Amino acid sequence: MSFNNLDTLYRQVIMDHYKNPRNRGEFDGDILTVNMNNPTCGDRIQLQMKVDEGKVIDAKFEGEGCSISLSSASMMTQAIKGLTKDEAIEMSHIFSDMMLGKDYDDEKFDLGDIEALQGVAKFPARIKCATLAWKAMEKGLNEETGK
Repeated sequence: MSFNNLDTLYRQVIMDHYKNPRNRGEFDGDILTVNMNNPTCGDRIQLQMKVDEGKVIDAKFEGEGCSISLSSASMMTQAIKGLTKDEAIEMSHIFSDMMLGKDYDDEKFDLGDIEALQGVAKFPARIKCATLAWKAMEKGLNEETGK
């Protein structure tokens, strides 16, 4: 596949997650909730996760922001379901490496749609948009485990 076709496909995946976000919404009751924002661009997210016996059972988000920020949140909430806390945090580190244009382990996890965001590395100002939901997830899981 040519670079232009791949770039177009990635844009379509990002826009699909933006226009049709997965796991958008809120849980009722007492649930692990993290609120974060990116003051440089105004993106904000509320991430909620159901964690049981060290595993992320479910995740939802609400927020406002650009297509990169909200698409990333949609992709992330799909990807972490069923992972242990440590696996979810490790996936977040792999995602951060990808966003920074570093080599990353693409065999540890099936990143699926998340790989569509790798082009963000070319736009340093947008990296914080892409990583906002991931940082919220890390913060929540680290607080949950008392780290």
